[in-house]
Amino acid sequence: MPAGRAHEVVEALFDAFHDYPVMRYAVGDAGADYDRRLRMLIGVFVARRIDHGHPILAIEEGGQVVGVATLTPPGDPGPPSTEFDARHDALWLELGQDAKERMERLVETWKRLIVPGPQYHLNMLGVRRTHAGQGVGRLLLDEVHRLSREHPESTGVSLSTEDPKNVLLYEHCGYEVRFHERVSPALETWILFRPDDR
Repeated sequence: MPAGRAHEVVEALFDAFHDYPVMRYAVGDAGADYDRRLRMLIGVFVARRIDHGHPILAIEEGGQVVGVATLTPPGDPGPPSTEFDARHDALWLELGQDAKERMERLVETWKRLIVPGPQYHLNMLGVRRTHAGQGVGRLLLDEVHRLSREHPESTGVSLSTEDPKNVLLYEHCGYEVRFHERVSPALETWILFRPDDR
């Protein structure tokens, strides 16, 4: 997905993740400003992948992006650019210190529970609500698994989910729960891994 189409990726993920637990947790009680702040947050998530040149997969229908997967491939991504750092700092100035600290606690949890070994990490997999249940997510997952199988170092694909309903869906696709932890009274996270079927 070309960087020039990042806004389309953000809009698809905004729709898919509008009520996702992590987004509600990170943005907090923003009232009528929730949508604007959520777009900013997702925009930074997408910008980080673009900044590192990491894969962003998308499925279109009728010229509209209806499903997206963002990935981190094996290896050290290196430091972010100064442009990304500035955007990241601006996000937390806007969302506030409490939101920043909540997100940092979640990221620290994810880092502590990381699955060892070289792997692809599926950062976000989102399908527009109008296309849920139509196999778009499975098509994206199949492509993620293909990328991992064909990478000379990758041993599989890891991901986290904060929605218990997703755990069963991912297990159906060959993932195993490696870790499960409560982050806050309102948020818990599951870390899953799918070894490559080489």
